[in-house]
Amino acid sequence: MTGIPFAILRHGPTDWNATGRLQGLTDTDLSPDGEALVRRWRLPPPADGWKRVCSPLRRARRTAELLRPAMPAGTDSALREMSFGVWEGRTLADLRADGGESFAAAEAAGLDFQPPGGESPRATMVRLAGWASSLREPVVAVSHKAAIRALLALATGWDMLGRPPHKLDWRSVHFFVVSGDGRVAIDRLNVPFESAP
Repeated sequence: MTGIPFAILRHGPTDWNATGRLQGLTDTDLSPDGEALVRRWRLPPPADGWKRVCSPLRRARRTAELLRPAMPAGTDSALREMSFGVWEGRTLADLRADGGESFAAAEAAGLDFQPPGGESPRATMVRLAGWASSLREPVVAVSHKAAIRALLALATGWDMLGRPPHKLDWRSVHFFVVSGDGRVAIDRLNVPFESAP
């Protein structure tokens, strides 16, 4: 598929990641262990020479700052995490235990799963489709787990019911291509970082 290539990766770990809490738009920082990990990440070619852009949330901005080789990164709100509304700060285990059948029904909505006061994966997918369609040159984007899952759904037609069509390694780089008509396709997934010197 011809088009403009781009790479996307998830921010480094936070304390909330370690405890399984939904972060969404809550502006958490990288944990000390997360910072130490990201300091070792060196982008693989050809992404190591591409322009950088990141979500405006602190954990993504700090990840972009620490990536090697060092390069300035702009921010784009289209790369922000999906909002989990009133569920931010909660764990899925707690939500499933407290919500019972109503939470199970919400999860069964797939792309239309929508937390109270939050955003659905479908809306996130539309937002990322618009971002990808606006690209005029290759970029590396630092984003978030739910946002990248929405991008995977966009590229594959996955309805977010059942297992994803590809298992994503959240400590790797994922390469996509956006065509002139706005279609997004997978190039390569789970490309490892190189060891930073």
